[in-house]
Order: sequence, then structure tokens, then C-alpha cells
Amino acid sequence: MSVLENKIDFVALISVDHANPNGDPLGGNRPRDTIDGFGEISDVCIKRKIRNRLQDMGEPIFVQSNDRCDDGCKSLKDRVDHYSEIKELSKGKNTDSEAFAKAVCKKWTDVRAFGQVFAFKNDYVSVGVRGPVTIQPAFSVSPVEIESLQITKSVNSESKGNARSSDTMGMKHRVKFGLYVLKGSINCQLAEKNGFTSEDADKIKEAIATLFENDCSAARPDGSMCLEKLYWFKHNCKSGQYSSAKVHRSIYVKQLCDEPKSISDYEIGYDSSLKNLNPEVIE
Repeated sequence: MSVLENKIDFVALISVDHANPNGDPLGGNRPRDTIDGFGEISDVCIKRKIRNRLQDMGEPIFVQSNDRCDDGCKSLKDRVDHYSEIKELSKGKNTDSEAFAKAVCKKWTDVRAFGQVFAFKNDYVSVGVRGPVTIQPAFSVSPVEIESLQITKSVNSESKGNARSSDTMGMKHRVKFGLYVLKGSINCQLAEKNGFTSEDADKIKEAIATLFENDCSAARPDGSMCLEKLYWFKHNCKSGQYSSAKVHRSIYVKQLCDEPKSISDYEIGYDSSLKNLNPEVIE
């Protein structure tokens, strides 16, 4: 496997059509939005989906969701203790934190990519690993309209003889339509420290390109969320030919009507003023 020698920046465009891309638990699971009405998908939500896709690809994942656990471990602490060589490195006041960090980066792809804080009770070692892959929250290009539907549950949760329970009322929220922009980067210096390779970068690219596979739910039916385009910029050096901000701004999205209802209501393109830096475009 080859060491990552080229800085990478990427921009992804995500369409949401009558779905809840990322519910806010403090807001009744209403889709996240800013004070100005722009839709938001948190970076944590996006990294969860990337982890799930990497796991589908057969990669070992440290931060697994409970419904996707594939090693029988019930917590992150259990997962560390499950591997004797890593468990031994986490004990004792004189533990080599650098050796521990190298071991966990070698073992788990998501730790190698995103980093992780390892701090558990009754352990002397506390190690923070910085990851080379940074993901920004995704925001919609224009303000989104959020629809709220009242729903009912008309079946009995528990048996009560011949009696029928009263209907339980609830709410369901969704974004009518929105086009979200996701931005991120991969840092070569941190990649080298963690052992993150160019092959790992390709796996991240594949995971983002297929972000919504095996991700359907009642809130996100199949086809309601789609990665429309992924712009993948590979610089010719470790530090990058241009700043990440300038690269991210090179992708432009123009709204063509007052109330966009589909991806065709936007014009999407790349400002080719960045010389000698042409992105790979995945649609």
C-alpha cells in the first residue's frame, strides 16, 4: 500500500426529495435547519453513513452503530478489550501512547481516517488520534420548506382483552426538496502519521459516491436522497496547489427558479480558473 502523497479536496452535491436527511432530536426529529431556513446535515451524520458504507465494503470499523455490530462487542471499551494486543497497550502508567495510536490506526479504518478519542474509566492511558479526513456539515443551496404530517398508530402495543387501545398521535417531518453541498479534505501530514494510504482515500471516495446505499428508512425512502455529483480534487503535492477554501469555492451552484423542485432547477459547474487542478467528477 502506498503512502498518500497528494492532498485531496472534495465537494459532493446531495439532493433530498420528500425525506428527512438528518432529524434534530431536540426538535422533535424535525429536519435540521439554520436560523435563516437553510437545511443542514451534521458532519457526525455524514461520517456515520461513511462508516456504514465502509463496513459494507468489508472494512473493520471501531465506531459501529448497535444495529450494525459485527463483532459482538457492546461498547467501544469492549471493542478495545476484545483485541489482546491493543488491550495490553492501554494499561499502565508508562504506556506508550504513540504505540497505542499506531495499533488502533492499523486495526480500524475509521480511526485511521477520522481519528478518535480513547478515554475509558479505570485506564491510565488516554489517547487522542487526529484523523486526516475532515468532513464539514452540509448546507442547502437555498432555504428549504419543511412539511409536517400528523400520523396515527391504530394497533395495540399490548393485549388488553377485547378492548382496543385509542389511536396514538404523532408527527412526521420531511424536507420538500433541497440540494445540499458537502465539503471535505484529506490532509497528507496526518495521513502519513496514521498510516492512511492512497488506497484508503479511494475507499473514502467510493463510500461518499455510494453514500445512501443500504441507508433507506421510513424517514428516507429509497431514492429520496441521492448523491448527484462528487468532485474529487487530487493536488500534485502534499500541501496542495491551492487552499481548501479556494478549491471548495470553485464549484458553483446557481438557482434557476424561485422555488426549486428538482436537481434540474439548478445549474452546477466548476470554475476552471484553478490552473492544473482538474477534478474527477462522479455522477
